[in-house]
Order: sequence, then C-alpha cells, then structure tokens
Amino acid sequence: MPALNVEFSERELEDLRQIAKERGTSMKALVREAAAADIARHRALAEGAEAFRRFFAAHAEEFAAAFPEDESPAKGEAA
Repeated sequence: MPALNVEFSERELEDLRQIAKERGTSMKALVREAAAADIARHRALAEGAEAFRRFFAAHAEEFAAAFPEDESPAKGEAA
C-alpha cells in the first residue's frame, strides 16, 4: 500500500496522541480516518455543486423571470 510521510509540530503531535488515546485507536488510524473523512466531504461537496449547476442550468429561465434584478445586462446594454 502506498504511504505518505506527514510532518507535524510537537503540539500537533501531542494533540494527535491524546485524541488517539481517548478514542482507543492508533495515531495512524486516527490520521487515516481524518483524511478519509475529508476526502468523502470533498467528494460530496463536488457532487452537490455539480447537481446544483445542473439544476440551475435546467431552470435558468425560471430563475431569470423570478429574479430579474439579478440578471446581468446583455452585451451592449447599459447597466
């Protein structure tokens, strides 16, 4: 399995040790779980943003009609 060396300050390392001890897990497992959770969060946010873009694109005319003051002026029109 690929590995990654990560440097921490003494304070961060001590905090990690304490948290791992409180959770009854290893520091390695704690860091791996934190990274996995962040990866899952990042993916979920990206998927949510894409779903929003698709929804907005599909309903752009409805949004424009409902919120005309938020529409950008067309090229050549005064703002």
